Amino acid sequence: MHDGNDIATDPVEGIAIKKRRKGIYILPNLFTLAALFGGFYAIVMAMNGRYDLAAVGIFCAMVLDSLDGRVARMTNTQSAFGEQMDSLSDMVSFGAAPALIAYEWALRDLGRWGWFAAFVYCACAALRLARFNVNTGVVDKRYFQGLPSPAAAALVVGFIGLLTESGLQGTGMLWGIPVPWLTFGFSLYAGLTMVTNVPFYSFKEFGMKRSVPFAVIVLIALGIAFINIDPPTVGFGIFMVYGLSGYVIYGWRKAKGLQTSVISTSTDEPDERGLHK
Repeated sequence: MHDGNDIATDPVEGIAIKKRRKGIYILPNLFTLAALFGGFYAIVMAMNGRYDLAAVGIFCAMVLDSLDGRVARMTNTQSAFGEQMDSLSDMVSFGAAPALIAYEWALRDLGRWGWFAAFVYCACAALRLARFNVNTGVVDKRYFQGLPSPAAAALVVGFIGLLTESGLQGTGMLWGIPVPWLTFGFSLYAGLTMVTNVPFYSFKEFGMKRSVPFAVIVLIALGIAFINIDPPTVGFGIFMVYGLSGYVIYGWRKAKGLQTSVISTSTDEPDERGLHK
């Protein structure tokens, strides 16, 4: 039985046992909530026509999203609640927000084709996150199955931020092509690539607790300095390269006759090796 004092009685021994109250861990969930606020802020800024600030909100959400899991592991505060909270936050910040920003900025002028592209991106983000949740235990940790949603958001919003920074509006022309149709293409590419089986490197092998050669620190410093030369252009270029890298890896593996699926390719999971045949 259970009373208001959280005292339970063992039905076999008849001994009163004090039940431990369930709660949630504050620290990692604060990072998750902050990432969620970044996505919400981006939507509000897009509604107000401040697309430069909307892009900043998404990129802040990306940084915070990359930290919540690391903080949870470092402080040993992982929980099922945190995992679900993280997925819901990602859906807002990297699913709904980029789709709405792209629609408000340029896709609106395409009529039904505009909301078609925005919805396809949003739906693919939801499908990608759901698949990630159920496949966590069987996917090789070195790779993502499909383009991760933060990188997809960076492609779409980074493109918008870059053109906005250059003074080009969503109704203009670029390379002789109407910007709304370029946005249409970026939205579809990012959305559909999220739900492919193309492998994208996860960089999870580089742990914070591992020692690295001194040259690595020098390269990181040079990389930060290079990004600061022109953050919108360099940042967008980096995510463009990453957004195409999965297809390069897939083509290289296919040409070499290697396993292209990332399902259970890791030797650390011997019980699940047969799933990728």
